[in-house]
Amino acid sequence: MIRRFVKKLFHKPGRPTHRTEPEIIPVKKHGITRDMLSRGAEKVCEDLERAGYQAFVVGGAVRDLLLGRDPKDFDIATNATPEQVKRVCRRSRIIGRRFQIVHVMVGPELIEVTTFRALHDDDTATDAHGRVLRDNTFGSQSDDAARRDFTVNALYYDPYDETIHDYHHGYADLKAGQLCMIGDPDVRYREDPVRMLRAVRLGAKLGLEIDAATRKPIRGMAPLLDNVPPARLFDEMLKLLTCGDALACLKRLRAEGLHHGVLPLLDVILEQPLGERFVEQALTNTDQRIRAGKSISPGFLFAALLWHEVLANWNQRKARGEINIPALFAAMSDVLDRQAEKLAITKRLVGDIKEIWSLQPRFEQRSGKRPYALLGHPRFRAGYDFMLLRAQSGETDNELADWWTAFIEGDHNDQETLIASAPRDAASPAKKRRRGGTRRRRSGASGERSTASADHSAE
Repeated sequence: MIRRFVKKLFHKPGRPTHRTEPEIIPVKKHGITRDMLSRGAEKVCEDLERAGYQAFVVGGAVRDLLLGRDPKDFDIATNATPEQVKRVCRRSRIIGRRFQIVHVMVGPELIEVTTFRALHDDDTATDAHGRVLRDNTFGSQSDDAARRDFTVNALYYDPYDETIHDYHHGYADLKAGQLCMIGDPDVRYREDPVRMLRAVRLGAKLGLEIDAATRKPIRGMAPLLDNVPPARLFDEMLKLLTCGDALACLKRLRAEGLHHGVLPLLDVILEQPLGERFVEQALTNTDQRIRAGKSISPGFLFAALLWHEVLANWNQRKARGEINIPALFAAMSDVLDRQAEKLAITKRLVGDIKEIWSLQPRFEQRSGKRPYALLGHPRFRAGYDFMLLRAQSGETDNELADWWTAFIEGDHNDQETLIASAPRDAASPAKKRRRGGTRRRRSGASGERSTASADHSAE
């Protein structure tokens, strides 16, 4: 009884010590067989082992297989250096500077191969806040396991004998539904503040409860995210928003105090009912599409997340007397420039976002040939879906959404009838009068009509 208590005390999930020898979990216990791996992962491991190196499937793929999920990709960890991996594996290239990895192509599949990393020491390059700047010191598998973020991500699967090597009780934590940091959470978050976002994402996505020790420092250390390069922060936020549980992730971000400074323009939006409904509807729709195996547009998602800030800026400009469309484009640039200080949204996505936003006023213009011109726009579908989202959240009238839906689905006669019955374009400018006084009217019927009108007025 006493021995069992001592063992439980020193091997508490979430606070593992640095073990040099793993627990070897047999296939009859964990249930993962090599035929559950991708062909690419299996081949890379075989090639490296044939060359005399160790090779394991590691991290998220092992975790997902244990949870009965289909892994998005397969990562390999090995004792071979990047140069050695490149010599062994055809169609491979070394990428990265701060953290070198090897990308290996096996048919259409991309396999990411990393070399076992050594533990950090006093010579490890860090910034003033403790964030690791360079990380290409290689070590043993036990070192590599201690370097990983969470216990459930430090599981190594050996395709040769189908065993799992577990250094930090990750298998037990996964079965218990716990997300536990390896090592001291304060130190680990300082090494890489993005781990706080990752904890939220994995907890929400996998349905794991973040344990107390892992959660405790997050709120106080949230400002460390200000020191993360915008490009890296964008990559992590993109993973979070496209994981299939974006709405749950966003709610967790707010609960942990992490949404401030990450998507700062959402801070105000999420405190007003209309903005919150709009964002929640956008994330719900995105999650549903991902779970159904349908494609999504990151540009559309960010357009939705930032729209109400654009709308507020646009309305302010119009109130100051600025012209409608130029005011919209100025508001768009304002919002994106401010957001770029935190998230380095790629130029391609910025182009998609701007097109979706700029199409919104055109849906109000339903006279003449304008609907046909809009229908032929390359980004019409994205703009239309965005307008539907605005209607669903109560921002714009359902009549507009219903009209365009009928216009898309109708034949030419139906479309002409809809155009004829549409209200006059609200944004259409009034026709300007010609300068130089009243134009001389032609004689004939029009002249008689003019005279009659004058006579009637005189009476």
